Amino acid sequence: MGFLDNIVAIFSGANDPEANKKKRIRQVTKVLSQNKYSRFYRIKSEELDAALAKFFYDVYKIISPAQVFLRNAAKSDQLKVICIESFLDKELKALNERLRPASIEERAKKGQVTELAGAIKKELSAFQAGFDNTRIANIDACYNTIISFVRFIDFDYFFLLKKFDANINERNFNYQPRFQPVRGTELVEELKDFMELSASVGAEQDWKAPLAVLKLYKEGMDVVNPDQWEKVIRFLRDVGRSRILELIVQHISKDPLFQSVSVPPDERVADSFLDAKRAEIEGAVNKMQNDKRSAQIDQLAKGIFGSADVERMEYYTVKNNEIFLKKNFDGFTKIAGVNYLKAFLLDFFKKEIRELCDLFLIRGQWTSSVLSQQMSNSFHEIMGLSEKILVFDAALSDKGEHGSRLKQSLAKVDRDKGQGKYIRIILRTVNNDAQRMINTAAQNLIIIGRNLKTLLEDYQKKPAELIMNWKELESVSESPIVSRVTETYKRIYYFVQLLQFYSGPVEEDP
Repeated sequence: MGFLDNIVAIFSGANDPEANKKKRIRQVTKVLSQNKYSRFYRIKSEELDAALAKFFYDVYKIISPAQVFLRNAAKSDQLKVICIESFLDKELKALNERLRPASIEERAKKGQVTELAGAIKKELSAFQAGFDNTRIANIDACYNTIISFVRFIDFDYFFLLKKFDANINERNFNYQPRFQPVRGTELVEELKDFMELSASVGAEQDWKAPLAVLKLYKEGMDVVNPDQWEKVIRFLRDVGRSRILELIVQHISKDPLFQSVSVPPDERVADSFLDAKRAEIEGAVNKMQNDKRSAQIDQLAKGIFGSADVERMEYYTVKNNEIFLKKNFDGFTKIAGVNYLKAFLLDFFKKEIRELCDLFLIRGQWTSSVLSQQMSNSFHEIMGLSEKILVFDAALSDKGEHGSRLKQSLAKVDRDKGQGKYIRIILRTVNNDAQRMINTAAQNLIIIGRNLKTLLEDYQKKPAELIMNWKELESVSESPIVSRVTETYKRIYYFVQLLQFYSGPVEEDP
């Protein structure tokens, strides 16, 4: 702009913001007066006319049933699932049924868990592959249209209409309303809200699928009359294109630059569904495997001890573990394995198995010192565990090495978070000690079991090749030696199987 132009602009007021604003308001007023829906607004008195109330009332009558039917629908996980499943083809529906937790549980009763877990993994991959970009886009579009609809019907029509007729009652359409004009400033914010909500449902979109999903959600009942809703949509689109409500707000607020901005919902329900499905199936498979594992453990424990409920430890127990779990520590993680081990040592090893091992190792005349030494080393290794477990458990008493320190740290941990690290270090040390004892017992019992099996085989040979004095051993044995060895071997075999569930690596320091 040149010097002369600036001079002209100064005298003409072209650079005066207030003058520009007034000029734009006059333009808004002119456009308003010429709008096809100008009857909605009284320009001179700046009042919303009864014709606008009639517009809202007509919409309210049609969507009113849906307000009741769809309360809290926006928060409903069931609605999401129904929407997603409505887009599944026959093959995906069949896979979806097979992958439900109840179905997995039923299938687990009929087949091998390991094989079933593999089959489920393949089925889950096939199910996920069925959700291509097109299917996902269609699902998300349908659900977001539903949410737009729910938000639209949740608009407080009754509050707005009450301003035009104080005698109107909520969802009572037998009453004939008598609408009176309302000052625009009283409802300008409501008009802004309505414009945002109506823009989302008034856009060009397919309503067939969303209404069908909502009908399924309400068990076969239409939440809104489809034909009447189509009329509402056409009316909303026409009103929206006319910009009448935007113009009214501009005029009332004296803000000619106001524009309604609509932010439609943009939820990714398909992806969320697949993530949840994957987690659900993994949980079901883990439960299936854990149930199978628990059943196998119970069966082995009952066969060995006569009961699956075995508790021999005094301090390393489920009850004493509760305080750690309540404070979100892992606590004692090897309780079952150590309890079973101590019970086996007390009930069987230190008597029957010890006597049998003494018989072979002290009185037996072996042709191979290597095998006898191997069995002797394992026997003494396990005997040493009996004392180790007692010391281990006693250390967790209130006066024990670990127990006293844990007790003191637990008393301080709520006000001194540094104690938490100390507690974790002690617990890791304790659990690692327990794991080492379990592993040691399993490894050495396997060696003893193998030697007993070898001895049984040697007894059947004529002549024997490993033990040279079988007759002498038989003569000093309290009961038939073959039956003793057979029974002991079976007990060790089953107990080793039980310990395999608890054997594992020792946790490394972080």
